[in-house]
Amino acid sequence: MAHNLFIAAIDKDSGKTTTSICLMHLARKKYRRVGFFKPFGGQSLRFRRTVVDKDVALMTQVFDLKIAPGVMSPVVLSSDTTHKVVDGIIAPEDLQEKILRAYAELEKESDFIIVEGSGHPGVGAVMQLSNARIARLLNAPVLLVTGGGLGNVVDRLALIMPLFEKEGVDVRAILVNRLIAEKRERSLDYLRRALKNEPFKVIGGFDYQPILANPTLRRISGLLGLPLQGNRREQHKIIFSVLVGAASTHRFTELLHEPSLILVTSSRDELLVTLAHMYGMTQYRSHIVGLVISGAAPIAPITLQILDKSRIPYLRDEIRTSAELYQKIDRDVSKIVADDTEKLDLIRSLAEMSFDFDAIDDLFS
Repeated sequence: MAHNLFIAAIDKDSGKTTTSICLMHLARKKYRRVGFFKPFGGQSLRFRRTVVDKDVALMTQVFDLKIAPGVMSPVVLSSDTTHKVVDGIIAPEDLQEKILRAYAELEKESDFIIVEGSGHPGVGAVMQLSNARIARLLNAPVLLVTGGGLGNVVDRLALIMPLFEKEGVDVRAILVNRLIAEKRERSLDYLRRALKNEPFKVIGGFDYQPILANPTLRRISGLLGLPLQGNRREQHKIIFSVLVGAASTHRFTELLHEPSLILVTSSRDELLVTLAHMYGMTQYRSHIVGLVISGAAPIAPITLQILDKSRIPYLRDEIRTSAELYQKIDRDVSKIVADDTEKLDLIRSLAEMSFDFDAIDDLFS
C-alpha cells in the first residue's frame, strides 16, 4: 500500500499547488514511483484528449508523469454538476466510487501519493465531496497549508478543524507559507505557542516570494484575451508592478524601478515613443516587461511604426479603459503553469532549502 498525504488549505489560493510541486520534487528523490491525485476539481481543461483538472495537466507536464491524466483527475465539475447532484440526477455515492476506483488504480503504480484538495476544506460539500470527506475516503492524513499571521490563522483554524473532526480525519500538521523572512522564527514561535494544545505540528513553509505571486506577461495576455505583439520571447517575464502611464513622460520614466507592466492610452504618443526607445537601452530594458495600450483612438502611424520596430511587447485593447484593465489585472491571482520555467526552477530550489522531506515523510507515514 502506498503512503499518502492529503494537501488541503485554510483557504483558496493559499499555496496548495506550490506545496504539491515542492513535495513531488522532493519525494521523487526518495521514492521510485510517486503519484499525484486531484480527486475533484472545478477548473478544467482538455489535456491529451481528456478533460482534467488544470493542476493534473500542470503536474503531468512538469514531472513527465506516465499515469493516464484521467486516472489522476477522476471527477471534474461542469457548470451544472452541483445542480444535478441536488436534483438527484447524479448520486454523490457514484462520484465517491469513481474517486476510489481511480485511486486504487493509481495506488498500484505508486509508492507515495500526493493528494491535492480543491479550494478551502469545505469546497464540494454540496456533493458530499468536501476535502475532509475525501481525505477520510482515502484514509489520508492531512497537511493543511496556511498563510502567515497569528490571529488570522488561529481564527480560521477554529472554523475549519470541526469539519475534519466530524469526518474523523487526522490533521497532522499545518504548513505556514508566505512568512516574512526577517520575522520567520518569531511568527512560527507565536503560532506554536498559540496552538500548543492542538494535536498537529506547526511546520514552516516558504518565506514570501513576490516572484511566485506575480503574473507573467503571458498570463496577462490570456487574462485580458489580447494577443501579444512584439517580442514574444519575453512572454515568460515576471511582472513585479503594474503602472498606469498618467504622469508626464519625464516623471513616469523616473518611476520605473522594477520589472513593470505599463498601462498607457493610445493618444500618449510621446510616452509610447519614449518607452519604445527605452526598451532598446540595456539599463532600462529589464524594467519594461510590456505595455497594455488602451483607447478607441488609433495609434498614430509613426508611433506604431516605432513600437513595432523596437519589438517592445505590447497588448492592444480598443474597448476597455486603462482603469478597467488595471482593475481586472489587480483582481487576478497568478497561477503557475507549465511554461513558467523561472517560477518552477525557483520552487524546486526553495523546496531544497525550506522543506525537510524526511521529517514530513516520517510524520505522515
